[in-house]
Amino acid sequence: MEKKKRLFGTDGIRGVANIEPMTAETALKLGRAVAYVFKKGSRRHKIVIGKDTRLSGYMLESAMMAGICSMGVDVMIVGPLPTPGIAFIASSMRADAGVVISASHNPYQDNGIKFFSRDGLKLPDEVELEIERFIFENQEDPSHRPTASEVGKAYRIDDAVGRYVVFAKNSFPKELTLNGLKIVVDCANGATYRVAPEALYELGADVVPIGVNPDGENINKGCGSLYPESLKEEVVRSGADIGIALDGDGDRCILVDERGEVVDGDHVMAICATAMLREGTLKGNTLVATVMSNSGLDEALKRAGGRVVRTRVGDRYVVEEMLRGGYNLGGEQSGHIVFLDHTTTGDGVITALQVLAIMVRSGKPLSELAAVMTSYPQVLLNVRVTKKPDLDGLPAVSHTLEKIRRRLKDRGRAFIRYSGTEPLARITVEGENMDEIKGMAEELAGVVREELS
Repeated sequence: MEKKKRLFGTDGIRGVANIEPMTAETALKLGRAVAYVFKKGSRRHKIVIGKDTRLSGYMLESAMMAGICSMGVDVMIVGPLPTPGIAFIASSMRADAGVVISASHNPYQDNGIKFFSRDGLKLPDEVELEIERFIFENQEDPSHRPTASEVGKAYRIDDAVGRYVVFAKNSFPKELTLNGLKIVVDCANGATYRVAPEALYELGADVVPIGVNPDGENINKGCGSLYPESLKEEVVRSGADIGIALDGDGDRCILVDERGEVVDGDHVMAICATAMLREGTLKGNTLVATVMSNSGLDEALKRAGGRVVRTRVGDRYVVEEMLRGGYNLGGEQSGHIVFLDHTTTGDGVITALQVLAIMVRSGKPLSELAAVMTSYPQVLLNVRVTKKPDLDGLPAVSHTLEKIRRRLKDRGRAFIRYSGTEPLARITVEGENMDEIKGMAEELAGVVREELS
């Protein structure tokens, strides 16, 4: 029987800052645990810690640092940097692990902690379980408390921003520039507020930056990839060629075309995958996506001579499948897109640069490129729940879901899953008729609400 995790969700640990598990006390224990798990051999060890721009980041960063140092492991502090930047720094500096303090696209009062191994990959379930075992079972063993010169020390990496900008720019073809392109970039008042405008500017673009004035409380507030309205307005107002919307920790990218229309993660994957198919660079002629991606993505790839392989929701499951199958492109509808030829995790800046390269090479506007895929109507509903039992064990839910699937036949899809980071059941219904699938989604939501609210 699979052991259930007590702290970790689909993307690390997340919650309201200063309420368990997002407290300084738990962060200290996590610091000790991750140091223990990655402290192998007798050499001096080091772990990178980075964060986004949330007020609570100072508190959690200090606690994590204390916990790691208390285990005799050194800490490299990079400050605000995108999640993929921390994965890159951890790998390039031969650290034993990377720690990201961020709640991604959540509001500022939330925070989270997630980890990368020394190769820049998110941790598999068994390593997360090992971290939890140390916290709940082995924390007080006196042998885990080094003294004197064996205690760890902390120091700051002052050039982390510059290192990441160079890393991101290296994913853009060296023979191309962004000269002549006007780009609006919304950094969500988050971790990319310095690096994204700088990378685009250095490649030659005329950059209009918004969401670049973090104050600790305005991260993701009416801006970024979840709220592209201001970006749409600015793209149209300024006559820009493209708008780039990043989220609080910089691992998501949603685009806006020159007409002010949103181009979601599915369309971004369709643009990139079909271009790579034409160039012969899409490994296995395969794109990896999750069950959330629209069926229109499968059709776009099939027309271009490729295919889509689907995984459960979570970018780490996408990466695991990519590594297993030897594929180099995958991602999520939300804009987490992974280009394994360039990076090990979702990277909003690198994603935008890949699309910009296709625009420059083809000479086509983003609206024309995005037309490679036509989305089926899709309804997504969130239902707040107080518990998360196995959905297959709820007869009313299973019966309603099966009834709706029979009505859709092969003309659509319907499924329910729990959020890994919030107390929500997420309902997705996809089909040909928007009014019909809205009714189906609301019917499912009503049953779920009765059973789980």
